[in-house]
Amino acid sequence: MDFNVKKLASDAGVFFTRAVQFTGEKFGQVEKTELDAHFENLLSRADSTKNWTEKIFRQTEVLLQPNPSARIEEFLYEKLDRTVPSRPNNGELLGHYMQDAAKDFGPGTPYGSTLIKVGDCERRLGGAQREFLQTSAISFLAPLRNFLEGDWRTISKERRILENRRLDLDSSKARLKKAKLAESKAAVSLPSTLHHLSLSHELRVAQTEFDRQAEVTRLLLEGISSTHVNHLRCLHEFVEAQTAYYKQCYLHMQDLQKELGRFPNAFSGNPGLSMASGGSSPQGNATLPQDTASAVETDTLKIEEVQAPATGTRKAKVLYDYDAADTSELSLLADELITVYTVPGMDSDWLVGERGNQKGRVPVTYLELLS
Repeated sequence: MDFNVKKLASDAGVFFTRAVQFTGEKFGQVEKTELDAHFENLLSRADSTKNWTEKIFRQTEVLLQPNPSARIEEFLYEKLDRTVPSRPNNGELLGHYMQDAAKDFGPGTPYGSTLIKVGDCERRLGGAQREFLQTSAISFLAPLRNFLEGDWRTISKERRILENRRLDLDSSKARLKKAKLAESKAAVSLPSTLHHLSLSHELRVAQTEFDRQAEVTRLLLEGISSTHVNHLRCLHEFVEAQTAYYKQCYLHMQDLQKELGRFPNAFSGNPGLSMASGGSSPQGNATLPQDTASAVETDTLKIEEVQAPATGTRKAKVLYDYDAADTSELSLLADELITVYTVPGMDSDWLVGERGNQKGRVPVTYLELLS
């Protein structure tokens, strides 16, 4: 019990001495040991690394999981060292809903069969997203979190110890300086000499501890360079994961587009049905892939040789802007009127359009047939 009381009293005395030194420095009343310029640069770079790593980490979490409630849930499960329950993501849910709707509407109907195809694609997109999130969490988020919760905490702890050692050193310098000043004004005596020697020894011990702690902290701060190298490697892995994910999504959508191209166009022959009324396409000035046209059309149809039939031509209103992919196609502007017709051997998703002396293939989905 005596030992604990003495230790508590000693710690309180040290704390008070450091507080007095710190306060004196803030008011410019006492001297302060300054760190060298290289050490200050190391401290600045470490602080910058911590701040930017934290921002990148938080924003990456938002990118991968926009739902804040889900992020909080994942955080709590992680702290409790439990596995997060597996739940379908938004893409997978959408796919399930579409396929359930198809069963209700009838899988044999055009709408039902299309819902099945799109729903299956959405489920595959959801699966690709799940894989991307898992890969990114392991290869990118985990190393950043390890730095913030591991290396940086160690650096912060050692920096606090260094600051305390500096306060002890400067406090010892101040006491020795004060003792010398008092000796110069009074006669030299044995007690004062012994007190001076004691203060000198205390200063040497404080200087040794400060130098030792400064070296430990310096080594940790220089390790920030290795942290940058590690984070650079993780960043490359994150980019590779994103590239693989978006490539997979593109391939899924490309397959879906080809699959939908095989279905008869249920609304191309009905002038009362249209996708929208006027304006720009939701996809901007999108260009439909040329592989939607049949091989027969590509090989045998020559637009310059096509002649309008005597009967069967119709007027059509352009719904969206369209940029021709090649010379066989006709560029369109939203809201303009053109003449359209079909020719043998042409894919059902395309028509021949004429505007004045210009002629070319046009996509049916960009048109509203009027007559």
